[in-house]
Amino acid sequence: MIIGTPKEIKDNEYRVGMTPGGVRQLVEAGHKVLVETTAGEGSGFSDAEYERSGAKIVSTNAEAWSAEMVVKVKEPQPSEYEFLRPDLVLFTYLHLAANERLTREMMARGLTGIAYETVELPNGHLPLLTPMSEVAGRMAIQIGAHYLEKINGGRGKLLAGVPGVRPADVAIIGAGVVGTNAAQVALGMGAHVMIIDINLDRLRYLSDVTGGRLITMSCNPLNIAETVRRADLLVGAVLIKGAKAPKLVTREMVKTMNPGSVVVDVSVDQGGCVETTRPTTHSNPTFVVNGIIHYCVTNMPGAVPRTSTYALSNATLPYVVNLANMGAEAAIEADPSLAKGVNIYKGKVTYPAVAEAFGLEGDK
Repeated sequence: MIIGTPKEIKDNEYRVGMTPGGVRQLVEAGHKVLVETTAGEGSGFSDAEYERSGAKIVSTNAEAWSAEMVVKVKEPQPSEYEFLRPDLVLFTYLHLAANERLTREMMARGLTGIAYETVELPNGHLPLLTPMSEVAGRMAIQIGAHYLEKINGGRGKLLAGVPGVRPADVAIIGAGVVGTNAAQVALGMGAHVMIIDINLDRLRYLSDVTGGRLITMSCNPLNIAETVRRADLLVGAVLIKGAKAPKLVTREMVKTMNPGSVVVDVSVDQGGCVETTRPTTHSNPTFVVNGIIHYCVTNMPGAVPRTSTYALSNATLPYVVNLANMGAEAAIEADPSLAKGVNIYKGKVTYPAVAEAFGLEGDK
């Protein structure tokens, strides 16, 4: 099979779909890999490294997209829509439930789209979303701490406080991978941390493993409202697999926060769980609503590409190899977990949550 890895063009996205090590494994299995020139530079991989691994360096994104299967990181941008075609298999993050334009474009162009974020193991684990959720959760706290500084528009609070001065209050909505990693970092920095989730067993587990230092609360509107009101830093970490995130934090709740507080909505990829959320970019990462700083960058892990690319490739490469070795249809049929990653097949929506988001008829 011919596999292509184009350079990412989303705003300040420095990750790359494959590492040189991944390329070597595919080439040794008899496949041809096309890598767009400078695609790996942002992650610290030179064209020469890819060439030594057996890749063919191509000079344009069109050449990389000409492959039978394209492996990348982020969803196609509007300028890339022209490369979508019926005989293409696209393996990447798609987040279609929050992007109707891309969904309909992929349907119209008839390709097969496999989304990293909905590949699901029998135990419900999302193996290709987890590594980036770990990165984003940990980043959320350091980003929040940065914007809490007065010189960056914040309240001027140190997360840890100091002896005799109360630490900052961090509220996390959602106790999945993002929320858990955010809580770990926030606790490590000395903040007072509250986390809300609908799963009481998950909250019991987190309370146990943190020695009771983490304040856990059941998810209901009253608890959310009270926790948001007290928060200096609010982290949105809600995920419904493949679906648009519910707006659990209302505009009215945000109004009750102290001016200079910070919202980091990690769930913005799926539309965000805070009503005042709207997507932002690394070039223009924040906006202010009612005196509250909002950071809602849709590709947060792109800011730490060296770490993120390795973490993502570690998880995706086994699936890429199987798709290449077996062919897409056979690999999907043989692996129920990979089959759940198929969001669009030959132009038809196959993932129920995406179909529901836009009133489309889904196909099995």
